Amino acid sequence: MDAPGHVRCLGLGVVLAMMVMTGRAAAQNDLTGEWASRVHEDAPYRMGGEIGVRVGDYAGLPITAAARLKADSWDASIQDVKEHQTIPASSLFAMRGGAISLRISKVVDDISQEMVAFKIVRSPASGGTRLIWMDGRPHPPEYAAHTWQGFSTGTWEGRMLTVETTHVKMASLQGNGVAHSDNATMIEHFIRHGDYLTVVVIVTDPQYLEEPLIRSTNFALDLSQQLAPVVLGIAELSDHPPGYIPHHLPGTNAFLKEYAEKFKIPFEATRGGKETTYPEYQLILKAQKKTAQ
Repeated sequence: MDAPGHVRCLGLGVVLAMMVMTGRAAAQNDLTGEWASRVHEDAPYRMGGEIGVRVGDYAGLPITAAARLKADSWDASIQDVKEHQTIPASSLFAMRGGAISLRISKVVDDISQEMVAFKIVRSPASGGTRLIWMDGRPHPPEYAAHTWQGFSTGTWEGRMLTVETTHVKMASLQGNGVAHSDNATMIEHFIRHGDYLTVVVIVTDPQYLEEPLIRSTNFALDLSQQLAPVVLGIAELSDHPPGYIPHHLPGTNAFLKEYAEKFKIPFEATRGGKETTYPEYQLILKAQKKTAQ
């Protein structure tokens, strides 16, 4: 006997709903897992010690004059001041801050099973847990508080997750004093190919960048990875009086030319700016070297 009409309609509705859900799932990608950093992009700039990024090296960064002045005034000892030792990398720089590994997990509503957010935890600890909201909520108003993580919302574009981040505190863009302002915003593209994850970051900053800064960072799936625990240590500055803030007044930083002199690079080439981000800058470098000779 045929089923009643309303039952057939109900069954058809369930099938259509399943088809829609399946279509949505097929257009997305599973980003969850333990992701180990692959430090092969700008490796020297992401490490510490002698091979780390050097004072005064802004080459390849489209920074403005204001950002350059701020970086020139930076003193590495600022990182030992108690109030600064626990300042994390902001979400705009965190993917590039050394050998950062990730744990990405889903936040799912237990009743509706709707996707609420992706949760990202980084190690070494750099700012705590980051949430990428996937439930369609709007960004807060402009006057809302800024945080190290900012406010992030994600949308799927096929199998690529695109994330928009706003409301981030002023923080570092590179480990030698180059900073982004609290007006900076970020677009990220999370792209998974099998056991590899690529995150493309595009930072826009009307205050400190002449044009968007684009970086890509790669990770590999590591099922045995265990993120390191949060360990915070406080060092004391012994050679400065209480309340002193390490800094260099404009024109007094004697370390700015060391990088150029060590590697025999024209000093102008180390000063950054959008022209240094393009391959054509090699022609300008050759002309500067000839002039120096």
